[in-house]
Amino acid sequence: MTSKWVRTLAGAACAALLSLTLAPSSAQAKWPEKPVRIVLPFGPGGVADVTARILADRLSKKFGQQVVIENMPGPGGINAARAVVQAPPDGYTMGLVTNGTAISVAAFNHLPFDPTQFQMVSTIGLFDLVFAVKGDSPYKSLKDFIDAAKASPGKLNIATISVGGTQNLGGELFKSSANLNVVIVPYKNSPDVVVSVLRNDAQILVEFPPAVAGQVKDGKLRVLAISSAKRSPLEPNIPTVAESGVPGFEVTSWNGIFAPKGTPKAVVDAMNAAIREVVAMPDVKAAYAKVGVIAQASTPDELMARLKSDITKWTAVIDKAGIPKK
Repeated sequence: MTSKWVRTLAGAACAALLSLTLAPSSAQAKWPEKPVRIVLPFGPGGVADVTARILADRLSKKFGQQVVIENMPGPGGINAARAVVQAPPDGYTMGLVTNGTAISVAAFNHLPFDPTQFQMVSTIGLFDLVFAVKGDSPYKSLKDFIDAAKASPGKLNIATISVGGTQNLGGELFKSSANLNVVIVPYKNSPDVVVSVLRNDAQILVEFPPAVAGQVKDGKLRVLAISSAKRSPLEPNIPTVAESGVPGFEVTSWNGIFAPKGTPKAVVDAMNAAIREVVAMPDVKAAYAKVGVIAQASTPDELMARLKSDITKWTAVIDKAGIPKK
């Protein structure tokens, strides 16, 4: 074998070794190399769907790969969560985790997944509940309603959607935190909740802002308070429930992105950084605000801490309200 052949073979071997050494980091650096799927536990058209699609559109442009929203509604978000946790942990299937996920843990005797084992990525938005009355209601503040409820035990009604929803549990938490003897009346959907207050079947409702925005704008309903710990930057003139006579009261709804356990840290970090960039965009903030959502990112650990805190909170509310486990 000539020295020329030896040099050629040695060069080829070095090139092959260098290629193998660099392959893993190159593969990670190229993520995503194909479309990314984000599975939602809700149908199309709601707040979660709208905000997730805004996010997906901006991420698609940033990555140069399509980020596709797949709607997979079902009780307790079970169908959607199962689709994500059973997917390969390669970063190409992710899902939406919400405060509803925490409620599912509290409300179901058994779930086929453990959300505390999710690989969290980042929150994408926060939003509040509103407490609203009829436009000509004698209650000018939430404290007025609280005082009236205490003066007439068992006479006033609070309208919410079906038992176990965030709105319903927010009403239950308000009832117990304010120590009120009131009746919480659950309805099938948000329009029925609104009609019940307009007819005075219920004297106050607990809902998400988009569900009552039209009636509030028309003056048919009036918002007395929001459920967050601090006043919302979207509605700074509306007091919180805590300010209105129920110290410590807080219900903050949230949406976030999670991935299957075992997803590479480089992928999680890349998606987290991309989400942070997108939700900071002025046009995204404005689009989220139109549906009552504050665009906000977080670290994976912050999102996990929020989930665990809400599991504890809603378990206590469900137990105190005597709501049967599913």
